[in-house]
Amino acid sequence: MPDAPADLILYNGRLHTVDRKKPQASAVAIKDGRFVVVGSDAQAMALQGPGTQIIDLHGRTVIPGLNDSHLHLIRGGLNYNLELRWEGVPSLVDALRLLKEQADRTPTPQWVRVVGGWNEFQFAEKRLPTIEELNKAAPDTPVFVLHLYDRALLNRAALKVVGYNRNTPNPPGGEIVRDANGDPTGMLIARPNAMILYSTLAKGPKLPLEHQVNSTRQFMRELNRLGVTSAIDAGGGYQNYPDDYQVIQQLADDKQLTVR
Repeated sequence: MPDAPADLILYNGRLHTVDRKKPQASAVAIKDGRFVVVGSDAQAMALQGPGTQIIDLHGRTVIPGLNDSHLHLIRGGLNYNLELRWEGVPSLVDALRLLKEQADRTPTPQWVRVVGGWNEFQFAEKRLPTIEELNKAAPDTPVFVLHLYDRALLNRAALKVVGYNRNTPNPPGGEIVRDANGDPTGMLIARPNAMILYSTLAKGPKLPLEHQVNSTRQFMRELNRLGVTSAIDAGGGYQNYPDDYQVIQQLADDKQLTVR
């Protein structure tokens, strides 16, 4: 057993060790980022020193950190603070109320972005919002609502800033839905791929670097809350090297990465 005191001790828990010979333990002691004891409370507490952080797990389960093998961590981090999240929202009425509140506090020229994590079947109404509802909730602030990877809904203000009008041709890999007069309705269809969705979203303003750093840290902490401690970034979606990797490099240099 090591002689030096541990930096951190977790005890009174249920720890899955991923060791077939010793599948569970009640405590661990950690020194310099490495496990030095995986065993009983007494074994771990033997390494307690004056500077050791002690955490009582109160019988809760601890598992190894999860790896997400396909995650848009870099792109998601840059934009996380710009997004309104609808996952878990029980009704479309609630979703539109949240949208209005977000639009009211969003400074010009930023957009309100609802990007993934929800679907219409979670709502009591069992339907998507209409363009008219988006316009009513946010008459002056651009709104981009992504539905899975098949379509996006833009309000009137968003259509104006992206420049889509009756003279705009359908881009390769997408369709701009139009009304009887030939004017864009605000719905974009990914047909046969999602390029139109990515390219339209990329027209929105970006956060300044210092806010991108904060946004990425917030995104990583949310991943940590869900148990994710490492990931493989899948790239794509107008994510560009080296510009979009500057934030990750800065966090790594400052030893502030909480996801490997």
